[in-house]
Amino acid sequence: MEPIAVQDLVVRRSGRVVVDGVSFTAEAGEVLALLGPNGAGKTTTVETLEGYLHPESGSVRVLGCDPRERREEMTTRIGVVLQEGGLYPQMSPLRLLRLFASYYPDPADPAELVGLVGLSDVAGVAAKRLSGGQRRRLALAAALVGQPEVLFLDEPTAGVDPEGRLAIRAVIDRLRHEGVCILLTTHELEEAERLADHLVLLRAGRVGAAGRPADLLADAQEIRFSATPGLDLVALGAHFGTEARELRPGEYALARRPDGATLAALTAWLAARHIPLAELRAAKRLEDVFLELLEDDPVAPRPEPPRRAPRRR
Repeated sequence: MEPIAVQDLVVRRSGRVVVDGVSFTAEAGEVLALLGPNGAGKTTTVETLEGYLHPESGSVRVLGCDPRERREEMTTRIGVVLQEGGLYPQMSPLRLLRLFASYYPDPADPAELVGLVGLSDVAGVAAKRLSGGQRRRLALAAALVGQPEVLFLDEPTAGVDPEGRLAIRAVIDRLRHEGVCILLTTHELEEAERLADHLVLLRAGRVGAAGRPADLLADAQEIRFSATPGLDLVALGAHFGTEARELRPGEYALARRPDGATLAALTAWLAARHIPLAELRAAKRLEDVFLELLEDDPVAPRPEPPRRAPRRR
């Protein structure tokens, strides 16, 4: 049984279909990143998994249960880290975690959690005096008090300094090895590529692409480079006997396999015309896959509604 299972999910909000036939699963000990622009359906999908929304059709299962029908049971088995909210600003991290620990039958040790997320030095400082990155780490610790089997992370490293990012990555890696199923949403594609075992890219409420990061990035049959905007694409393409495209101003794609001879010929072609080469890539990045997906998107992105902080029992 997969800890998270979504099958042909359809959800409406304000009379509009926001999620349209989405399916995916996430295994124990796996990090799944749900990606997409604003309005793609990420938040709606996650809120349905958390039990806040009722699907029009299809199904969602968390730990084998319908999260709406078993809401009370779910609160002791899942953790939720919101992008904002959910903390008491007057409380220190240690006091806050001790309060949250009282809600669970078998909580983690609050002092150990403070150390785990790297907040020991500010354990007695009111949350409102912490930096934004420190509050993100505190929110993660709060979600771990109940020792969840499934963890939902919303933009886990947004606004976090490099030290905090390392701490959060270390926690996520530890949870993965302990068998926790983690679903994260993020706009930081490099972070998703670094953290996730599987990716699901949503576009206009549907799955546009899905798979392991290496699989999504393995089909590089073109060269990407950055140079002066407005290159002569006809001349460039004719020189290499293939198609040349300007993806965005100053960013180009040449439909040739990135072997050494072709890369050398490209740099020589640019140098002969005194065109500086800013960047040369012989492989795709997740950003490339993401932007290609959006280029084919017939629906303009719309902002999603803000997340709600879960009520504490």
